Amino acid sequence: MSWKSRMLTAAGAAGVAAAGTAYGVARHRHIIANRGAGDVARLGSLHSEPRIVVASDGVELHVEVDELPAESGKRARHRGRSRSDEPRVGDLTVVFVHGFTLNLDSWHFQRAGYRGQVRTVFYDQRSHGRSGRASRENSTIEHCAEDLLQVIDEVAPDGPVVLVGHSMGGMTIVALAESHPELFGTRIAGVGLVATTAGGLSPLHMIVPVIPEGFGADIAQRVIAGLARGSRVIEHMRRLSSSVALVVTDMFAFGDEVPAAYIEFVDQMISATPFDVLSEFFPNFDALDKFSVLNALERVPTAIICGTSDKLTSIGHSRKMQKAIAGSVLTECEGAGHMVLIERHEQVNAALDQLIGGALDPSTWPAQTAPDASVEAP
Repeated sequence: MSWKSRMLTAAGAAGVAAAGTAYGVARHRHIIANRGAGDVARLGSLHSEPRIVVASDGVELHVEVDELPAESGKRARHRGRSRSDEPRVGDLTVVFVHGFTLNLDSWHFQRAGYRGQVRTVFYDQRSHGRSGRASRENSTIEHCAEDLLQVIDEVAPDGPVVLVGHSMGGMTIVALAESHPELFGTRIAGVGLVATTAGGLSPLHMIVPVIPEGFGADIAQRVIAGLARGSRVIEHMRRLSSSVALVVTDMFAFGDEVPAAYIEFVDQMISATPFDVLSEFFPNFDALDKFSVLNALERVPTAIICGTSDKLTSIGHSRKMQKAIAGSVLTECEGAGHMVLIERHEQVNAALDQLIGGALDPSTWPAQTAPDASVEAP
């Protein structure tokens, strides 16, 4: 970690301490006790009884819910509050929204860390993982946002909700803020944006990061459309060149050296996504321009997390979002890549732990207690 990261982290920790709440300390210790759980469980092995949520256009979404143990009765304790006013962890639901070409298994380390601590929801986005295929015209981030709302309505109809999105999942949350800003500060009590952006992407690099920047979006569109017409050949080539794919995954998904199992795990998710799905969603990234709607997120604690070596949604996107969302807190994970949620899972979970605390009691949110809202979470 750089000297800047260490100093900003210390400032963030000081801000949390200044809040002086027993909840912040107790909750932080509890989550730390569960770190390492993802290293014990086999990658992609954490599941619960599947549920089907049907989207407005009929696409079946694969949803899994990790419920809190019925006897947990988790309640946050605060000085100066009557017991009837104390926020309950058991009332909260955290919904995780995965990224492009991935599936709900990408949240392995977060699922392991929070299992039994807070109610969590994981689902496969349309045309991804175990969910049904959408039509080409409905393969949009706006439709993904409506899917997210449908999931919230059906599996988290009551109590506060925290939304956490990675990559395209973060874009999905931003699109929801555009279509339903009234939810933020009412139903939605907190937002986590992990390695994502609200616009300004280089579209080629979302699908073919090895192609030089000089290629324009129109050329990229024609290349992808042409490849899609020969998708069967492409799929065959993907299978034959698996060793090359692993190298590319390592180069563009991670920043530092990581265990080979991490690379293989991510590559398996990417390889399981049909090339047709890549081509159908591709136009979304060039058209994405939603920085103007980010002000809706100012109503709730918002954590922004990104690796400084992210080659797909670079750290500049996260810094721009942090400046656009008053009161948001940015965590920069030194040297980490796009799959920061795996590569730096302990640091990401620490930032999310702080976000959950802020959603339950906004007075504990660092932006409310530290002099500089741009400080990193621990």
